[in-house]
Amino acid sequence: MSAPWQWQCYPDARGAAEAAARHILPLLDKPRASFAISGGSTPKLLFEELVKAPIAWDRVHLFWVDERAVPPTDPQSNYKLAEEFLIGPAAIPAGNVHRIRTEMAPEPAAKWYTDEIREFFAIENDELPQFDIVQLGMGPDAHTASLFPGEPLIEDRKGIAAAVFAPKVPRSRVTLLPGVLLTAKHTAFLVSGADKAPAARAVFNDDYDPQRLPSQLVARGAPNVYWFLDNAAGRELLFQRRKI
Repeated sequence: MSAPWQWQCYPDARGAAEAAARHILPLLDKPRASFAISGGSTPKLLFEELVKAPIAWDRVHLFWVDERAVPPTDPQSNYKLAEEFLIGPAAIPAGNVHRIRTEMAPEPAAKWYTDEIREFFAIENDELPQFDIVQLGMGPDAHTASLFPGEPLIEDRKGIAAAVFAPKVPRSRVTLLPGVLLTAKHTAFLVSGADKAPAARAVFNDDYDPQRLPSQLVARGAPNVYWFLDNAAGRELLFQRRKI
């Protein structure tokens, strides 16, 4: 995304989630759709909106942008959140759910996930998958997926998934890598909360420096990127827009 007008703000987190769902649903309406999702409180709202739609969920294959190294039953698990608010309510078949196996150690879990993605997309070792839609969030430090500021893997354009050590707990995680995020056909950022406002402004307006602002990597490098923010997260962007 090269221009800052591919973002929109909504009165609250629910409104942003509803708009993101309206954007994502047509992209899933195909014989076999690949959808990589994120965790956190805002995606919970997105999942609640998605399951209201009468689409053929048995044709949607779910993957995860990242996962924390906790059991799948742990409250901090991104899988558990999706299972409760999307997979179960939408009755997505178990064979369509490609979770990260965090009952393993992070390194073998990343390898297992990489192999599963390669098998699903029928790609060779030197190829990257192309997801139909990737849903991302952003932290107050402008991290996305589990790519935090200063992470050396931000420079990786060849790998699919890797174990990472995050600066916040739980520290051990598995994440999709930049090459995969940049190759996705469509990307939807869903961001809420006033603590994200400075990062949102910086991602769009500061000089390109993904080591400092990892979300810039996707925001300025991937095709078809759209941002759905609540007014709290987008307040500095809205203030800038009013000044123009």
